[in-house]
Amino acid sequence: MGNLLVKIAPNSSLSTDLYPPSSKFEPERDMPDLTGKIILVTGGNTGIGYHTVKYLLIKNARVYLASRNKTKAADAIQKLEKETGKKAIFLQLDLADLRSVRRAATTFLECESRLDILFNNGGSVEFGTNVTGHYFLTQLLLPALSASYATTNVRARVINTSSAGHKLASPGTGIDFVSLEGGPERDAWLKRLSTSTAGWRLYGESKLGNILLSNYLARAHSDVLVSCALHPGSVRTDLQKTLPSWMQFLLDLSLPPASMGAYTQLWAGTTAEPENINRKYLIPWARIGQADAIASNRELEDQMISWLKQKVEGF
Repeated sequence: MGNLLVKIAPNSSLSTDLYPPSSKFEPERDMPDLTGKIILVTGGNTGIGYHTVKYLLIKNARVYLASRNKTKAADAIQKLEKETGKKAIFLQLDLADLRSVRRAATTFLECESRLDILFNNGGSVEFGTNVTGHYFLTQLLLPALSASYATTNVRARVINTSSAGHKLASPGTGIDFVSLEGGPERDAWLKRLSTSTAGWRLYGESKLGNILLSNYLARAHSDVLVSCALHPGSVRTDLQKTLPSWMQFLLDLSLPPASMGAYTQLWAGTTAEPENINRKYLIPWARIGQADAIASNRELEDQMISWLKQKVEGF
């Protein structure tokens, strides 16, 4: 992983945000008051998700912090309350477990009649967490998202955190679906690649999946919601704690804080004009960008959605 990071860094297509200019968007200054807004943030207990929740609380939103780990979520909620004077609401959610996803959606729908903004922020290197879990969660929460539009006459927003790493997906095909399920075909796929290349390709597929999912939501449910995907920027997060200490040191010197990673998705979720961001790919800091061409492949999008429907069937 470390070697690949070193190789990627000079590549302007993936590292243009390593030394960012000052953002023209400042959450505390530019976000509107969100009193009365009901918002859910997956992966809200750490990193970019934590800072997303923090700014939303500062602006008086009712925020559900969805997380797998109850203890870590409780610690985050306590810290957020000290920092903002507001308390987020814990929602137990393991995106890698579809039964947990259904339980989380059921719990939310029992508590709230509508959902105004959904931040599909939580993620890992796994397609199941990044894409399948978020697809299923969003589908289950569609009644609440639709109710938001029916109640407010303003389309709900679904903000999908992706990455510039989507460009590392499988060349040509974008997603090799055999790579997503265990078995002889996947084993053969892995043998053709080095361990490092396979890992980054799987990560790229999952982040490409985030964009394809966003595009699908924007197209299939345009009557009730706005959907966009984004690259949050290269920032300091807990994920870097798995890297060698020397690399952590270098990244700490070169990368902006995790709080800035929340800027673009906060802009998309609360401030940007909906018609300007729908079915778009956003980049740091709070700008419209351009995803790799494969992300606009409608045939691949349809194939992925069909695959996802099969995966969640029965849950």
